[in-house]
Amino acid sequence: MIKKLLWFWLSITFISLAAQAQSTDDYIAERVSYAQELMREHHIPASIILAVAIHESAAGQSKIARYMNNHFGVKGPNTNTEIRSSYRDYTTIEESYDHFIEFLKSRSTFSPLFDKYDQYDYRGWARGIQRGGYARSRSWSSQVVGLIRKYELYQYDERPADYEEPPIVAPARTRKKSRSSASGKRYTVRTGDNLSKIAKRNHTTTKAIMKKNGLTNANLKPGQKIKL
Repeated sequence: MIKKLLWFWLSITFISLAAQAQSTDDYIAERVSYAQELMREHHIPASIILAVAIHESAAGQSKIARYMNNHFGVKGPNTNTEIRSSYRDYTTIEESYDHFIEFLKSRSTFSPLFDKYDQYDYRGWARGIQRGGYARSRSWSSQVVGLIRKYELYQYDERPADYEEPPIVAPARTRKKSRSSASGKRYTVRTGDNLSKIAKRNHTTTKAIMKKNGLTNANLKPGQKIKL
């Protein structure tokens, strides 16, 4: 009897998890086209728009998403009579998406992001939105970036084929220590290496390595020593 109950519980749990994962995939499929429209018009990554919506609305399954079409956790007045909430309500889901962009553009803590980052730098956008005070959680940006990577949402950002992600910059209080410890770092080129691989492993760019080493082309030879 206990084994049957355990098997039943495990089956229900598996079905529930599968349904939840499927609902997120369905949500992405339903909303990606509109997110890309907003990306092309406002130059904010579609991956950021989708990931924030997934995070704040539980992929459209939260109460405020189902009853109020609020997919971005934006607070404000509402006329909803079905649930009591401090969150704003919208006539359509698209209206919620539109207001998210309007919200970012109209706030002084977020509007500079549109000049600072392009539509490909989802990490920069996530950190910038968090720093602007969008959410209280300190892990908010890492959770959003985690969703982008888990569901490979960056594929919808229409990145150029040769696009390279900007290197991760250390926080100001640790940057000085990081520079001093890495100032004399050198690397010996191995067979199969190329500048792109080396740059990615060391959180830098091919241009930075070429400039630091006075290289005029990207050709490397095994055994060659380069500064990083």
